[in-house]
Amino acid sequence: MAATPTESPPDGEALARSRRLRLVGYAAWGLLVVAVAVAALGYTRFGWFEPAGGIQAGLIGGSFTLVDQDGRTVTEKNFLGKPTAYFFGFTNCPDVCPTALADMTARMAALGDDANRLNVVFVSLDPERDTPQLLKTYLESFDPRIVALTGTPAAVADMAKKFRVFWRKVGEGENYTLDHSIATYLMDPRGELLTLIDARESKEAAMEKIRRLLES
Repeated sequence: MAATPTESPPDGEALARSRRLRLVGYAAWGLLVVAVAVAALGYTRFGWFEPAGGIQAGLIGGSFTLVDQDGRTVTEKNFLGKPTAYFFGFTNCPDVCPTALADMTARMAALGDDANRLNVVFVSLDPERDTPQLLKTYLESFDPRIVALTGTPAAVADMAKKFRVFWRKVGEGENYTLDHSIATYLMDPRGELLTLIDARESKEAAMEKIRRLLES
């Protein structure tokens, strides 16, 4: 909204502070949702979620059918057999999503050849705008091994629900945006959750989790 004659527009520092507070809020909400779900299973050790086996292990994650940036149909089975990092967002995201993908690109570079043992998947929560072709163009700025997924609104909503992702549409018309949780889900080769990368974590802590994931 434009400033009135008696108001001054927010300065750059105020806007940056607002973005940081919003990022912390999304991260906290996403971690709270997952933590409550994991607590219901009753298993944690050293900060790592340890699947108990059976039906309970599927409390977070599960089956899905979407399409990738090349228009090919993809299900959860395409990523089994290797550890997978899932991040949920949208291409019109102004800061959090490109930062998360840039961070993952840097981590993959740091892993060297070991990065080939890891699936990295960006799931769009904005299927109305994020077509496969748009996602393909968007990914050109990041590691070429990263896969992007989209689909029908119902299919995307179903996957987000299974991963306990918080998200909501904000605004009307073509200029709407999305609020969403911003944790990265680290799943083992069986598709079961091991842990999360919090957007506020240090680079060292995030890399340690990914290296532990590759050992799973």
